[in-house]
Amino acid sequence: MDEIDRAIINGLQGGFPVCERPFAAAGAALGIGEADLIARLKRLAADGVISRFGPMWHAEKMGGGLSLCAMQVPAERFDAVALVVNGFPEVAHNYAREHALNMWFVVATEKRERIAEVLTAIEVETGIPVYDMPKIEEFFVGLRFDA
Repeated sequence: MDEIDRAIINGLQGGFPVCERPFAAAGAALGIGEADLIARLKRLAADGVISRFGPMWHAEKMGGGLSLCAMQVPAERFDAVALVVNGFPEVAHNYAREHALNMWFVVATEKRERIAEVLTAIEVETGIPVYDMPKIEEFFVGLRFDA
């Protein structure tokens, strides 16, 4: 990452322009062109520096549900189970962890009751229990890089 990449990550966390050409407006605020901003975001995603670029919706305020989930997946099945879990459009942020519960992911649904349906389907398809840990309290942790 160079200084411009850091400026992009720092600058776009606080908001994104809502206008006809938002990447042009965001790029101008960062001192770069629209095409350069788009190319850098694609590279940062491809390199795994950022996992996604897009809005963060507050599912509960929109009538939906959100839950952190975990599974204890045998190492030899991890990749296959990850494919199943990631196949659900409601699943995001799937990460491997060094812990007895070694697969962690977030489920976000349009309707709260859909969470149980998705988790049951994952359990049926994988044969592995899913631990549902619904949010009790929300915290926001920002990530900032020194330029």
